[in-house]
Amino acid sequence: MSYKKLEIWQIARKLVIDIHKMALCKLPKYEMFEEGRQIRKSIKSVKSTIVEGYGRRRYKQEFIRFLIYAIASNDETTDHLETLFETESLTDQELYHDLSERLDKLGKKLNLFIKSVNKSHISEK
Repeated sequence: MSYKKLEIWQIARKLVIDIHKMALCKLPKYEMFEEGRQIRKSIKSVKSTIVEGYGRRRYKQEFIRFLIYAIASNDETTDHLETLFETESLTDQELYHDLSERLDKLGKKLNLFIKSVNKSHISEK
C-alpha cells in the first residue's frame, strides 16, 4: 500500500491545492507574503508529515508521533485561516467556511487514524 491511498493524505492534498490557490488569488498582495505564506507552509506540512510518518509506519510510536505533528500543523493552518478571515484579508465567506469545515474534518480523521494505528498496529519488537 502507498501513502497515496490514505484518505487523510488525499484530503490533505486537496487542501494544499485549494489553500495555495486561495492564498495566491483571493488575498490582498501584502498578505500573500505574510499570512498567505504561513498558511501555505502549514498545510503543506500536514501532507508532508503524513508521508514522513507513513515511511516510519513499521515503528508504531514513530508513526503516531508524526501523525500528531500533522494534527498540530492542521491546527496551525486553521488558526491562519481564522486570522485571515477575522482581519478581513479573506472576504469570501463561502470559501472560508468550506476550508474551515474541511480542516476540521481532516483533524477528526487524523485523530481517528491515530486511534486505529494504536489498536491495530503490530507491536514493536
